Amino acid sequence: MQLKTSDNGRGAAGSERAAAQIFDNMGLKDIFGRKRNLSAVEKEVEKEKLMALERDIIMALRQVYDPEIPVNIYDLGLIYELKVDEDHNVYIQMTLTAPNCPMADYVVDAVKASVEDVPGVVSVKVELVFEPVWDKSRMSEEALVELGLDD
Repeated sequence: MQLKTSDNGRGAAGSERAAAQIFDNMGLKDIFGRKRNLSAVEKEVEKEKLMALERDIIMALRQVYDPEIPVNIYDLGLIYELKVDEDHNVYIQMTLTAPNCPMADYVVDAVKASVEDVPGVVSVKVELVFEPVWDKSRMSEEALVELGLDD
């Protein structure tokens, strides 16, 4: 059995362009795997989606608590850097309140698992660093109040 196709007189190149346009209209990559160019409106929509995803990630991070301090790691200031790329891969650079924390693996694993559970996140990489050294100046106002450290 032979499948009959029609290119409506456009030739093979015209068919490829038509297929690429269909993929483009659907918001997908073209048939060659290239990302399509976004209009200004589409770029703004994508930017808003990334910002919303980042907010969701921060909410997830606020569910992870330092086992020795009754404050979440985000408000403690343990998250030094949070990056979300256009493909929704997440990079987190974080620290601990003390380099010799016996719960280091637990906290890093909890951060990774919490962020991986956020809808839309593709992958998560967590890097644990100890430079610069953490101190209470990195804590949010809420954390300072909760711990009675507000002056």
